[in-house]
Amino acid sequence: MTPSLAEPSDGLAARDAALSLAQAALDRRGGLEEALEQPPFSKLEPRDRAFARMLAMTLLRRLGAIDSRLQARLVKEPPESVVMLLRLGVAQALYLDTPAFAAVDTTVRLAERGKTTRPFKGLINGVLRGILREPLREDDPERLVPGWLFARWRAAYGEVDARAIAAMVAFEPATDLTPRDTAEAAELAAALEAEVLPGPSLRVRQHGDVAGWPGYAEGRWWVQDAAAAIPARLLRIVVGETALDLCAAPGGKTLELAADGANVTALDRSGPRLGRLRQALQRTGLAAEIVTADANSWRDPRRFAAVLMDAPCSATGTFRRHPDVLWAPSPPTSPALPAFRPGCWTPPRTGSRPEGG
Repeated sequence: MTPSLAEPSDGLAARDAALSLAQAALDRRGGLEEALEQPPFSKLEPRDRAFARMLAMTLLRRLGAIDSRLQARLVKEPPESVVMLLRLGVAQALYLDTPAFAAVDTTVRLAERGKTTRPFKGLINGVLRGILREPLREDDPERLVPGWLFARWRAAYGEVDARAIAAMVAFEPATDLTPRDTAEAAELAAALEAEVLPGPSLRVRQHGDVAGWPGYAEGRWWVQDAAAAIPARLLRIVVGETALDLCAAPGGKTLELAADGANVTALDRSGPRLGRLRQALQRTGLAAEIVTADANSWRDPRRFAAVLMDAPCSATGTFRRHPDVLWAPSPPTSPALPAFRPGCWTPPRTGSRPEGG
């Protein structure tokens, strides 16, 4: 069971925000990140935001198992807005420390607010109560991922390993941080009760709102997976060199290059996601030139000493931190990605240092 957080001050507002996060994640790639910066989530108090995010992520991590339970009780699929409410109710009742009556009551009350969901209050009440009467059981790992993806994992790794991989979807991973100043890694690790990884990166086992962690407000670190931090380090940038970070948002690699002393140009076609980079630069006191453009058509006469591109991909390998990516791709498009994706292109000698640069 997912660890619980204190019940928020406004239960319905936080649950409504959780719905918006989960829906945004399922509607489009990058939708969750954008929704985190927008109402209704952005207007919540910090404790309510933590609860809403946990609820949304729990729904996404358990989506396959939740839908399996719902399908067993729904003769005819209701509108999508009703399905999302049912998912939210099941996520609370089965996977968080929300009392059963509260999970049902708040879901029904949310249904009362919408024209399309109000007629289904009785259905929502009956389905949730029926699921709550079922004996508790562990989720089948195979139910935690789309069937087509599990079939590919089984073919590639065998039944045992495929099930072990799928089982990890349900568990929130530790949070990795990159220190702005590597010399402060040990000091930050002590304050955060973190493990120092090569790089260095810091691995924090606690969960919750990172904005309240030591060093955040002072901009002494940013959240970045340890593996994602490696490419920028491999460039071995020299202070004062120019660097181009393509497909830069949300900006972890740009921050690394800037912290190493590079004059960085960060390019991405997503303005909202680049907004997060601007905020991170302001918080950390680092600087970079930000360009909102499609790299397929962007032209610039300058030469850069280093070019870094983290190209978009199916991203299924990031499912532990981003469970929504499991449900975004479809079988026809994910096995063979094109040579380039809209918004990014591969320049000559990517990741190298051209002579005279």
